[in-house]
Parts: sequence; C-alpha cells; structure tokens
Amino acid sequence: MEASAREEPGAPLAPLTTFRLGGPARRLVTATTDAEVIDAVRAADASGTPLLVVGGGSNLVVADEGFDGTALRVATTGFRLEGTRLELAAGENWSEAVARTVRAGLAGVECLAGIPGSAGATPIQNVGAYGQEVSSVITEVVAYDRAGRNTVTLPAAECGFSYRHSRFKADPGRFVVLRVRFALEDAGGLSAPLRYAETARALGVSAGERVPLDRARETVLKLRAGKGMVLDPDDHDTWSAGSFFTNPVLSEAGHAAFLARVAERLGPDASAPAWPAGEGRVKTSAAWLIDHAGFPKGYGTGAARISTKHTLALTNRGSATTAELLALAREVRDGVRDAFGVTLVNEPVTVGCAL
Repeated sequence: MEASAREEPGAPLAPLTTFRLGGPARRLVTATTDAEVIDAVRAADASGTPLLVVGGGSNLVVADEGFDGTALRVATTGFRLEGTRLELAAGENWSEAVARTVRAGLAGVECLAGIPGSAGATPIQNVGAYGQEVSSVITEVVAYDRAGRNTVTLPAAECGFSYRHSRFKADPGRFVVLRVRFALEDAGGLSAPLRYAETARALGVSAGERVPLDRARETVLKLRAGKGMVLDPDDHDTWSAGSFFTNPVLSEAGHAAFLARVAERLGPDASAPAWPAGEGRVKTSAAWLIDHAGFPKGYGTGAARISTKHTLALTNRGSATTAELLALAREVRDGVRDAFGVTLVNEPVTVGCAL
C-alpha cells in the first residue's frame, strides 16, 4: 500500500456516519487517490480481511460492537467538467458537487441538492429525490471489480438501475466505485422539467415546467431542511440516514389487498398515496404508512426516536445506541406490517447488525 494512505488501528466509526452511531473498526484506512483505494482493497482481499467501504457515511448503520476488519474511507477528490459532461471522484461531497453544477448552469441533478454523502454512493442506491434520480444522468461508472481484480468501466445500461437499487447493491462488496460520469443538460440556466408535485407547488409552477436552476436548488434545500434532511450538527433531527425505509412498490394484487386493509382500518372513504411504478405495479408512501400505523413525528421515549420533522427519518437524539435505533426500526416495521400488511424495507446498509 502506498505510504500516503493513512492507517489507524481501532478507529471509531461513529464520527464517520451521519447517525453518529457504531463501534470501532479493527483498522481504518483513509485513501485519497484511486490507486490507494485499489491497493487497500487488494491488501484486504489478499489477507482475507473483511472490508467495509465508507464514503460520506450517510447510509450506514454500524453495530455497537463495531467492525472487525478494515474500514476503507474513500476520500478521493476530483471534479472535471467538460461541456455538459461531468466526472466526479467517488470521494467528492455530493451536495457540493450539485451546487457547482448549478453554478455552471447545467441541469439534471439540481433537485438532488442537500443529499448528504459522497458521489461514489449515488449509483449504488440510485439516489433520487424530488423527481430526479441519478440513473437518468449517469453515463458510466468506473469501479474496481474485486471478482476480476481489475478496474472496469460500466455503461449505465449495465448498472441495473431501478428504484433505489442497482447492480452494485444487488452484488454488495464486488464493486468499489472509483469515479462516476454524468451527462447534464444546458437549458440556458433553467432546471430540468419539474417532475415532483411538491417542488412545483413550492415554486408556484405546474409540473413539467422549468425554473431557474438556483431557484430549484434553493427550494429543494428549504423543503429538505423543513424535514430535517439537511445535515446540521446542532439539530438532532438531522442525525439520521435521511429516509430510513424505501417507499413500497406493490403488485396489483398486493395493492388491492393493501387498499382493503386501509378501508378496514381507516374507513371506506380513506385513500392512500399511489403512483404508477411500471406495468402492474404501484408505489405508495412509507411515510404515510408509518404515520397512519400510529407512529407520528417525534415518536419514541428513548434516545432513538422518529424525527420531529419527518416520520420517515429515524434519529439519534444524541446518546442513542445502534441497538436502540434498530429496536425502534423493528417496532415501526412490524407495526406497519400488522396495520396494513406491507413490510417496509430499510434503505441504509447495516454493518454487523440486521433489522
């Protein structure tokens, strides 16, 4: 391994996560170049040491016992813009990168402003919010393939993107993202057409219209901040992983059964959010399910509670343990299942623990 890669034995992982939870790693390696990342991965693989790749830590739930292996913190930098083509190093701060594209007058990711974490994590989850997903603008992902022991460039068509999912998530641990490439749009300083009703309403326009890029970004940041989704060290509502559960996607039969449970619980005139999600599939709102199953904002009595701003965020109020957070998550998941017959799936990755 290159000498410049910093190594720390027994380093705490909690400060590297937005939950601020979790025990130490046996060893923490901080890599600042692609070569250092690859060297660290190869060293772990050669020795049979478990490897945990850490970017911005916004999607990790680490066990209180920590991680008995090498935690590789990807701290690479690189923002290269040529025309409408953008390449980001995996360690680049995503929110800052979005701000830079807006200043450059390019559309395509402006509604993904304020999402914490690193650029390398965005293709793994197919990060999306307020009507945009990175899969719509990603052209290629450069990654180290641990199976083939080589660096590969995967075009978007080979990344298996779907709702909050990708080839990288389907085969966890195989690929370590090094760089992500995007094709943005020069729309004369205007945003991409607005796809999300809440955003359009906040901007006073109709869905499908364009607005100035900076207005779109600022509006999304305000909406996210109002839900505790913009990191603030002094606000425990932001000590979270953002949305803890994904919005369920139901089959036609599953949706019909769900609506029957809604009517049974809430009355025949009750309705639940629904959006088309492909042929024969319907997406509904995890936040709505949580709230109507009896878990309101601020729910909980301990140091792990539902956010006071958004029912979809589970938070550390400052002294929580991972065990307490997972107990709350299980209570919410099981309560929603009992109420509506729908099982919520956690969005954050669990390390050394499970929901």
